[in-house]
Amino acid sequence: MLSKNISATVHGINGFIVNVEVYLRKGLPSFSTVGLPDTAVRESKDRVIAAIKNSGFDFKARKVTVNLSPADVKKEGTAFDLPIAVGVLGAQGIVPDTHLPRYVMVGELALDGRVRPVKGLLSIALAVRDQKYDGLIFPMANWAEAAVVDGIELIPVSTLKEAADFLCDTWMPVMPPAPKTRRLCNSADVLDFADVKGQVFAKRALEVAAAGGHNVLMIGPPGSGKTMLAKGMPGILPAMSFEESLETSKIHSVAGLLKRGQSVVNVRPFRSPHHTISDVALVGGGTYPRPGEVSQAHHGVLFMDELPEFNRNVLEVLRQPLEDGCVTVSRASFSLTFPARFMLVAAMNPCPCGYQGHPERACVCTPFQAHKYRAKVSGPLLDRIDLHIEVSALRVSELTEDMLPTESSDVIRQRVVAARDKQRIRFKATGIFCNAQMNPRQVKAFCRLDESSRSLLKNAVSELGLSARSFDRILKVSRTLADLNESDNIMEQHVAEAISYRTLDRPLLPEMV
Repeated sequence: MLSKNISATVHGINGFIVNVEVYLRKGLPSFSTVGLPDTAVRESKDRVIAAIKNSGFDFKARKVTVNLSPADVKKEGTAFDLPIAVGVLGAQGIVPDTHLPRYVMVGELALDGRVRPVKGLLSIALAVRDQKYDGLIFPMANWAEAAVVDGIELIPVSTLKEAADFLCDTWMPVMPPAPKTRRLCNSADVLDFADVKGQVFAKRALEVAAAGGHNVLMIGPPGSGKTMLAKGMPGILPAMSFEESLETSKIHSVAGLLKRGQSVVNVRPFRSPHHTISDVALVGGGTYPRPGEVSQAHHGVLFMDELPEFNRNVLEVLRQPLEDGCVTVSRASFSLTFPARFMLVAAMNPCPCGYQGHPERACVCTPFQAHKYRAKVSGPLLDRIDLHIEVSALRVSELTEDMLPTESSDVIRQRVVAARDKQRIRFKATGIFCNAQMNPRQVKAFCRLDESSRSLLKNAVSELGLSARSFDRILKVSRTLADLNESDNIMEQHVAEAISYRTLDRPLLPEMV
């Protein structure tokens, strides 16, 4: 007795259709699963048997063989519990095969027959729609994720019996209300730039970074406000487009970061890993590769505080995602690519003690120690960071005296949104969203300079010894500055300001070497 149905799993961050075949035959009682199952899939036999019996169905003690096809792709997770159980019921003649080829089924089974949620349901639902299946039978707890996808029939079930009754045409689901859009945070949770005293230059640089999606490195002594400025970044970033939200939500769904009742990620992610993080946790990987912090920050902000304190190998793995906007994880039998278009905001002290250049506290580090400390961040990594800015220490007078009111995050965001709107129109046919994502051909097309601007940039390249990559990044920042000033053309002042944001490209002073 053979029964066939359709299930799905996640391969990388995309849904992957799997055919489930269940064969019952006479012999000593056994239950085997083939098709490269992992431990969680192999253990499903105990959950499936208990769920079938506790749901009121008969389970005849026979030799059961389950095949997950294609058999040369690794299967992992608990999402196959429901289709395997339905396959057993189908092989016993309890569930007809009328609807089995039309619906995809996923769900973890509890021992009492309840259907528990699974990770990556948003990616699975999109794959079901793209593969032209009629519908998806899935856990009720994943309703908020699935409801985002149009064009397929959604069948949320709470128990194995409900799934079996639906396939027998004796039960129809009562659809829950449409999920409300939940925000991961609101304006009250994000630090306002108006609360950060002083640091006008740093705020301007972060506004430029937000407007163009550029990477930024802040260098300054402890207590100068670097962390506060970074935590205020979500407050000046524009709202996510639907395409950006869907891409980010797929990653968070696979990583299990979507909270119950949350349909999509509609606020730009802000990830802040500790400096003890491993390279695998940062960029993704593992025995069964999962997206890392850089992918979880997709279309958002990755904040790395105390940058030189991260292990050297951890920092170096950032090169590919910063350059290509993706991470490729290779194994002997397969290779996966995770999207990772994030905005890097990093902070570091100028020296080990942190007080080099402080107006009121003496630095105890030697010039060699300070140089060695900065050298922990390699040149190739610094080359991939668009803006290098110095955050100076605040004087006592700036902290104690009443200061003129500064711009709030809402005011700054309005200018950022206006600049992003220009970029959205400019790149509507290219598949990118902001200036920082331009490739060399697009830089050549959209970042044309007049003669005076070209001469200024040529002199800067010669004096600072800039690389070709730094040259392109200055052009991208110049394009963003022009957008902020509502200028169609890049002017000389835009190039000059972009050059001023390359602090670490300047030659070292003699006392620093």
